[in-house]
Amino acid sequence: MGCGGSAGVPLIGGADGRGDWGACDPAEQRNRRTRSSIVVEGDDRRRFLVDTSPDMRTQLIDHAIGSIDAILFTHAHADHILGLDDVRILNRIIDRPMPVRADAHTLTELQRRFDYAFLPWRPPGFIRPVLEAEPIRSGDQVSLAGMEITVFDQDHGFGTTLGFRIGRFAYCTDVVDLDDAAWEILAGVDTWLVDCFQRGPHRTHASLDTVREWAARLGARRTILTHMGNDMDWAWMMRNLPRGFEAAYDGMEITIPE
Repeated sequence: MGCGGSAGVPLIGGADGRGDWGACDPAEQRNRRTRSSIVVEGDDRRRFLVDTSPDMRTQLIDHAIGSIDAILFTHAHADHILGLDDVRILNRIIDRPMPVRADAHTLTELQRRFDYAFLPWRPPGFIRPVLEAEPIRSGDQVSLAGMEITVFDQDHGFGTTLGFRIGRFAYCTDVVDLDDAAWEILAGVDTWLVDCFQRGPHRTHASLDTVREWAARLGARRTILTHMGNDMDWAWMMRNLPRGFEAAYDGMEITIPE
């Protein structure tokens, strides 16, 4: 749904107040990026959402996603959780509490910031989000919306995030390093959606050179960059990305290989 960094693209500001585009061409629509989030849909049309970004409401509407059956949180940074209050509308649509999976630290942070979302449901109706949360940890195999995923820890510089694999697809946002356990789970992945915030090194996110090294190690057929900042201009990437690489864009749809 969104492939931008924590501030989106453009950032607030700019010489004319219409946004700081950095190296990105504002005339290219694919440079306009909301905060990172994806939806995974199974063969039975059930869906799980990965993170509740501050842009979640407009993302769901803009991309014609009318319902969500479960949520996976990668971590508790603001750009991945601040849309949580709008889960109450998703509760109304499915008419039940929302199944949520995250690691113990993330759930603790969510409960601290959104304590009301974890109170027991008192039907009828939903005037607040109602979450039915279970903690998960690296290496766990989890069923979400009828789909089996495997989660693993990722180094995010100042903390840990969760990546996941489903079939031959993997999603790794907000990551600067991967350990041997993560590489073992990633082995054999065909399509990899991976963090690449900017061209040069960054303390908490993978850079383009880092992702090049990782992709060579993994050998995925398709490497798709996400969580991109305003350094990552679409036209520049089309000219300079290696074979097998491509850039995500808001609203992009990917078919997961069997």
